[in-house]
Amino acid sequence: MKLAAGFLAFAGILASASAQVPSNLSAMGQKIDAIFAPLVTPNSPGVAVLVIKDGKKLFERGYGLRDLHSSAKIDPRTNFRLASCSKQFTAMAIMLLVHDGKLRYDQKLTDVFPDFPAYGKSISIRNLLNHTAGLQDYETLMEQSGTKGKWTEDHQIQDAEVLTLLKQTDHGMFPPGTQWYYSNSAYVVLGLVVAKVSGQPFPEFLRQRIFAPLKMDKTLAYVKGQNEIANRAYGHTKESNTWKQTDQSPTSATLGDGGIYSTLEDLAKWDEALRTNKLLTETEMQPALTPVALPTTSPSASPCGTHPIASSNPAEPESASKLPRCNDTQPRWPANSDRPEGTPVSYGFGWFLDPYRTHPRMWHYGETVGFRSYILRFTTIKPTAIQAAADRAAAANTGAGLNDRPGSLTNDRLAGLTIIVICNRTDISPESLALQIAELFLVGPKLKSNLQSSSEHNARHLLD
Repeated sequence: MKLAAGFLAFAGILASASAQVPSNLSAMGQKIDAIFAPLVTPNSPGVAVLVIKDGKKLFERGYGLRDLHSSAKIDPRTNFRLASCSKQFTAMAIMLLVHDGKLRYDQKLTDVFPDFPAYGKSISIRNLLNHTAGLQDYETLMEQSGTKGKWTEDHQIQDAEVLTLLKQTDHGMFPPGTQWYYSNSAYVVLGLVVAKVSGQPFPEFLRQRIFAPLKMDKTLAYVKGQNEIANRAYGHTKESNTWKQTDQSPTSATLGDGGIYSTLEDLAKWDEALRTNKLLTETEMQPALTPVALPTTSPSASPCGTHPIASSNPAEPESASKLPRCNDTQPRWPANSDRPEGTPVSYGFGWFLDPYRTHPRMWHYGETVGFRSYILRFTTIKPTAIQAAADRAAAANTGAGLNDRPGSLTNDRLAGLTIIVICNRTDISPESLALQIAELFLVGPKLKSNLQSSSEHNARHLLD
């Protein structure tokens, strides 16, 4: 990570911010624009940005080009690949089937796919949703002897083939429910569960039950040869100061883990549906907003150690693969992942739930060849599991009373704020950019003194 340059950029934004939250739209828009305008040129791939507060759009703009060949510009109607931000839609599809009475969270994988290996009898739908199933990584399985090189950019692996690879294994990475391990395999399988239980292709179920009712007319799960993407953004990577189109990979055809395309305009409708509970009641949404807890895994006095797990790579010895082993119920990031090993993580169904500096939120990032995405929603709902998680973090870190903490619902400048940043290039971090926008809403006399001390910490953990 280019931390030095990233920290200077982040600190520069903080230093230039006003001591008060801007009181008018124009002032805030100028500050947001100042974050993004220097990042792109008129002839480069770019980024789309949406900021919503309490259901009202404050900022919506595109920067750069969606297609270098046609020089078409990015705007609110540009359709980007969401990558792992697709998981929130896959989770919603499962939850709608539970609403319909066709599925239960405690149902086992073998109830849906009876020919799945015996270890699937212990894997529940809930385990798949919250990344505690322990399924082996399909991208690793693709590289095994006998399958290595089978799939290419032109001959991409399909969802059914992922399931076949998993059926050829006789064990998971760990007993279901005992550890947390971010799993694309689980969400590909969930897409297949939706298709099997509903009797409809997964893209059609999404269209009929989510996209059409919300009038998300440009959003789709892309299947080459079956549907087309209007106003499509193409992914790019910078190589030797030259932009190269890198839009597809051998895994770009899988759906449940990252195959959805959408626009800022449609994602605003999605945000409104979540804000007003258009698809599910507040009670029905609670499982998605409840962080998974693990059983106590060690009686050791040490809060966190490591223990071996079964590797996805048969050639790798078991002792070379390790996950954190802790004596509490808090899931933690394993080694070789997107956060430092042992960092606490909160995850519900298709959403991360870790608070940002004690402010309760639901969020997700996406990363795939040529694209980066980030959807961040600071919550305004009454105290629930997501607020309780933020309160616990605040109490541990500050010792403050409930109404004195920055993240308290009674004193929260971020409540009701949604920030969406989507890029068709891989050299910038939408996560750090979104959090820089959040900082603009936080800056004020009471918090100003805290920003400098926290900026280096934020840069270290958030910038590529």
